[in-house]
Amino acid sequence: MNVNRVILVGRLTRDPDVRTTQTGQTVATIGVATSHRWNDKAGQKQEKTEFHTVVLWGKLAEIAGQYLTKGQECFFEGRLQTRSFVGKDGIERKTTEIVGETMQMGSRPQGQGGQGGGYAPRQDDYSSHAPASGGSSSAPRPATQRPAPIEDEIPTINLDDEKDEIRIEDVPF
Repeated sequence: MNVNRVILVGRLTRDPDVRTTQTGQTVATIGVATSHRWNDKAGQKQEKTEFHTVVLWGKLAEIAGQYLTKGQECFFEGRLQTRSFVGKDGIERKTTEIVGETMQMGSRPQGQGGQGGGYAPRQDDYSSHAPASGGSSSAPRPATQRPAPIEDEIPTINLDDEKDEIRIEDVPF
């Protein structure tokens, strides 16, 4: 049995980069940071941050481009994919990315107000996760104005504010 499944919860390091491929398919590239905190043997608090690239396709990419912003918490579920490309300097490189299949928007960075919602695409929302040719070069998509923040209060747990363990009584559902 083989399993290639990634669950990632972190903060966006930049606004999503939304493009359209030559075949007309929408793709969004998102930078996500996750942090691991622990106490070392001496009792000192330690932290290590990892940076990840999440790639979304189709309707999910369009929604990410419309609603996600730098600093926002987000949940992604998908699979790992490694691909090769030739850089501008002519050297072949490899990169490992998370191809996102499900996304849940979390709280926005402080000072931007509003809370996020979620979206899990139906299978018919997009025909495939990646173009068959592997040629993902695309022209930038024109900038669009972001919609006003959603006014409905959706309860979330901000893990950055939690000092102790999360208690079951604090879970809003």
